[in-house]
Amino acid sequence: MLAPRHGSPTLPAYAGQMARPPRIQLDDVPLHLVQRGHNRAACFFDNEDFEFYLHWLGAALVEHECRLHAYVLMTNHVHLLLTPPRHGCVAKLFMSIGRRYVRFINKKYGRSGTLWDSRYRSSLVQADDYLMHCYRYVELNPVRAHMVQAPGEYRWSSFRANALGERHPLITPHPLFTGLGKYPDERRAAYRSLFGHHLSDDLLHTIRNALNHNKPVGNSDFLHKVEELTKIACTVNPPGRPRSQK
Repeated sequence: MLAPRHGSPTLPAYAGQMARPPRIQLDDVPLHLVQRGHNRAACFFDNEDFEFYLHWLGAALVEHECRLHAYVLMTNHVHLLLTPPRHGCVAKLFMSIGRRYVRFINKKYGRSGTLWDSRYRSSLVQADDYLMHCYRYVELNPVRAHMVQAPGEYRWSSFRANALGERHPLITPHPLFTGLGKYPDERRAAYRSLFGHHLSDDLLHTIRNALNHNKPVGNSDFLHKVEELTKIACTVNPPGRPRSQK
């Protein structure tokens, strides 16, 4: 599962820029991604903005053959949980969306300049142990931000598709999701049951820490295998917990 396809580069494109943590990506291994507004400023201002972003996200997913499993669009940042088929797809996906979305926002609101932080953050996800946790992490963002009391109340996420069966052309269930049950209703019921309790503080910290440092999230065996494949250190040993982020 962790072996790169023939011809795909082992090291990510930014590995030489030592001032920034290199992004670690492997073919057909899920990624948890976040892109924030510049200086954490808002990047969505009304419903049309969310709809426009989703339209071009859908086009970019098709163009770059990425499979989107979960997402949430917050007012000042975006979380995506997807599986890329090969190295380089994700950077091209963000470039494709960003080019169209920033032009749209600047024209609509009479602004100019950048809208997003210059670099998205990326965390390779060990599917077996952490993927479903990341599903929940993404879709519970509006609840943790006290915007809604339940994830189904928030319109701009994948929860209604994954948990309630609402039709959503952008979502491709991961095999672990389809393995939750033999039939769609059974899978959705099993998925909803995962939201019966919140993620623990330790698990939140683990996911955030990996994402903030562009490191994989997984058990020690997974991290060791990724290190062997990429020649990039995968562990994070910060002096303390990072400040709370949604």
